[in-house]
This record gives sequence, structure tokens and C-alpha cells, in this order.
Amino acid sequence: MSIDRHAGNPVAPTIRDADAMYRAVQRCGIVPFFENPIRGWSVEEMTPPEFWFSEEGAQLGPWDWKIDVLQRGDIAYGKYLCGGKAAFATLRWYRELRNWRLSQEKYQPAGDQLVVMDYLREHGSVSIREIRQLVGVKKSAADALITRLQMQCRVLTGDIRRVYRGADLHYNGWQVSSFCRPEDLFSGGDAPAAFGGIVPASLLEEDPLATDHTPEQSLALLTDHIGSITGASPALIQKLLR
Repeated sequence: MSIDRHAGNPVAPTIRDADAMYRAVQRCGIVPFFENPIRGWSVEEMTPPEFWFSEEGAQLGPWDWKIDVLQRGDIAYGKYLCGGKAAFATLRWYRELRNWRLSQEKYQPAGDQLVVMDYLREHGSVSIREIRQLVGVKKSAADALITRLQMQCRVLTGDIRRVYRGADLHYNGWQVSSFCRPEDLFSGGDAPAAFGGIVPASLLEEDPLATDHTPEQSLALLTDHIGSITGASPALIQKLLR
């Protein structure tokens, strides 16, 4: 069944570069990349249409800007909202989502997911190609597996690398991602090297992913927060979070 899009107060398009995207994520706290049943609550809708694509490929827009946002070091990016769609969150709100998801029976890892988690504990990061080799599956199955782990809040996109091709090393938006555990990404231990010597304040906390809320409190906090910035109903919000 399709969901009617909530007729709330959409956020005016304001994203025109990577810095503006980062500020929008900070302002929203948690926000999907693409349009979804809550009107205005997406990077896509906050970005003027002309910035998504250009005929000459000179304007790479949000597809490329997300790399710079991720590499700020204090943003959780991955496929963990709206049934496995890409989203951004600050640590403040990702930790609440993670706290609730880890408590849910349907978000417990099993089978090949456990194999990938063991690999991550030993190696720190994994690519789709490595997952295919590790568990012997096709790319589509590897993509589904890593998306499921992201929905469980056990894995995030750790980095995205731009791929330069041809004799002139042309970049046309082709990218390769690697994945890691949130606790490894936000441990802060290697922050000076990873973030050019500037450690985000959120990573200075003893445990950036820790919360003293119960899972139910975390879900309620998320619901209230998203409702306060979108005007969407608690029922619709929780449907997108569950």
C-alpha cells in the first residue's frame, strides 16, 4: 500500500554546495537523502532541481557533495531509513536510532550477516567486492546484505572514494564505497589522521554512541524531534523508523 505524502511545512530548497548540505544535516539532525512520504524532509527536496544533474556533467551536485559531508567525520551516512534508503544523521540522533534498533528482534544479525560482522571486527572495513568473495554471492545479494546490516545500525558507510578514469583521469561521478562498524568509525582514536588534525567535538566524548535512554525513550525522542521539524504524525514517522 502506498503512503500519502504528509502535507506539512516543507523545508525551502537551500542546498547548493557541500557546506550547505552539511549545515542542513546539522539543522535537521536526521534526514533521508531522497524524497519520501514526509514532504520536504529530504536532501533531494532541499536542493534546487538544477543541481542534481547537468547536461555536460560539470555539476555533480548532491551525489558528489555527500562525500565531503561524510568525510567531515561526525555524520552517520548509510541506508538506514525508510526501509533501507540512504540517510544522514548527526551522532546525537543516530545513537538514538541505533539504541532502539539494536533492541529489536527483527534487527538481529544472522547467517552471512554474522560472517561479515566477524570480518569487520578483524579487518575494520569491507567493500561489496570483498563481501561477494567472503560469502560467495552476486553483487545484488551483497548489496542487500550490507543494506540489512545498515538497517540494523551495525554498519555504516565508512568512506566513499572518487574513481578517476581514462588518460585524463576524468571524474564523472563514479564512486566506490567501503563499510565499517559505527563504533570503529566514531571511536575518535584515529581522528587526527582521518580528519586532517581537526577532531569533531562529538568525537571527544568518551563513547560517542552511548545514550542513557531506554530503547523506547530513544524511539519517542526521535519521533518527537522529526515531528517538530516536519509536522508529520507520530504514526507516519514511526512507520519510516521501524
